[in-house]
Amino acid sequence: MDTLSIRDIIGPVMIGPSSSHTAGALRIAYMARRLCLAEPRTVEFTLLGSFAHTLVGHGTDKALVGGMLGLDTDDLRIRDSFALARGIGMAFSFKPDANAEYDHPNTVDIRIVDADGNAMRIRGESIGGGAAVIRRIDGIEVYITGENTNVVIRQKDEAGVLAHIAKSFGERGVNIANARMYRERKGDAAYTILETDQAVSSEIKQAIEAHPAIRDVRIIPGDATAGVAKDETVDAVAAQARFDELDFPTGAALLAYCEKSGTTISEAFLAREEALGASLGCSVNTNGYLDVVLSVMRRSALGPLEEPLPSMGGLIGGEALKLAALRKLGDGICDDQLSLATAFSMAVLETNASMGRIVAAPTAGSAGVIPGVLLALQETRRYSDDDLKRGLAAAAAIGYLITRNATVSGAEGGCQAEVGSAAAMAAAAAVELAGGTPAQCFAAASNALTNMMGLVCDPIAGLVEVPCQKRNASGAATALVSAQIALAGIGNLVDFDETVEAMRKVGRSLPFELRESALGGIAATPAACGFCASCTPGMSCS
Repeated sequence: MDTLSIRDIIGPVMIGPSSSHTAGALRIAYMARRLCLAEPRTVEFTLLGSFAHTLVGHGTDKALVGGMLGLDTDDLRIRDSFALARGIGMAFSFKPDANAEYDHPNTVDIRIVDADGNAMRIRGESIGGGAAVIRRIDGIEVYITGENTNVVIRQKDEAGVLAHIAKSFGERGVNIANARMYRERKGDAAYTILETDQAVSSEIKQAIEAHPAIRDVRIIPGDATAGVAKDETVDAVAAQARFDELDFPTGAALLAYCEKSGTTISEAFLAREEALGASLGCSVNTNGYLDVVLSVMRRSALGPLEEPLPSMGGLIGGEALKLAALRKLGDGICDDQLSLATAFSMAVLETNASMGRIVAAPTAGSAGVIPGVLLALQETRRYSDDDLKRGLAAAAAIGYLITRNATVSGAEGGCQAEVGSAAAMAAAAAVELAGGTPAQCFAAASNALTNMMGLVCDPIAGLVEVPCQKRNASGAATALVSAQIALAGIGNLVDFDETVEAMRKVGRSLPFELRESALGGIAATPAACGFCASCTPGMSCS
């Protein structure tokens, strides 16, 4: 988790409605496609755990097919992936298997037959925030994240093979960052999986395949350094030492650094981001990335205020416009700042639920909280875009610590992990923008987490619509209240790190029915079950 960057926390920029169930699912299929030796022709998806219950409602089916087509997470063509696949002769099918064994609740097994007749079975897990891991290839346990360039080598397990592989890389100036071999039994089939610091050429692939024990070589380009450029002038040893200094494992460590160096949370986290890039041999353009993020956030929040967007499931659409109309009439009971935050946050969820482009912050299901708060503060307090980017960096610092030490996945920790985390991030951002201290930023984040602790994830019909949209508005309100309390100098008995740990434990104690399965909470009420039955014949909440 030490390679988490701001792009992982405030991002990815993606097509809704779910970071775990849409972007993460797409990433699994994308990596699976890169493991194919030829173009995939027949693909069978078996959905396990939470995936088995939320397949259509979260757009997981379209995302999986989109990944097999090689689409990016923010490509609007994901909406039409079925037609695109059929157009090139790719056959696909889905089988939910709620009774199968799995380690992670967001799991999919994929069987692929390519154009040359090669068959392959892959198991992948969507681990939250759009990230994904390949855990099994043809029954052999592996671990592939796709963050860095991965080289997957299928071989016969015999002496001298690993030395040949290492020589093939070394002679061509490519550094191996990590290498592991996976096998079922001695002398049988095995996989060597390497992560490299540089791109891997076809020349290296051919050199490796020259050994008679090598069966095939597959390359998955990395995305950890997407949007960054290589910097050959970096002193690798000094860069790693600098990153180690700034790789804050806890809130206490980050706060101590801020107080010692006299920096804000946003400045400290941006320094970490620069150090992370340098340790990877890259120069980062974080400011440019945040420009893109802010632009996408603004469009996703403003669009539905002018033209309502119908959602995939038909449960929401037009709410943001109604809130905007109420504000114009002056008939509401909230002040202008809270009215705007409510409207903006609900608008983003309309964009998300219609498979529009949003920024997962930290997830798609909680994507409305941070833009709702920041855009409302900009409107009422005249903050500049540069100010908002500082707020995003402060929010990212909080989200990074929660992701590293707990979870932001609703399937693992309930809605407290998604909307609760987003509220904590937004609260810290609001405090920093208002001139609060780093300690007050952490106090505000703790307030928000505490106030939303225990919140279950119970989307009706598995759709990221109800109660998700209104919970984003509540998260925005909680963020503002939490920031106000912290700015008044009111402290907390329980510090930020202990609060994050408490949230983690609460999430682990929630039953499966209350963690994004659409089987409990508000999703299991008679009205919700009636809606499920009306839109999906034979569907039951029990």
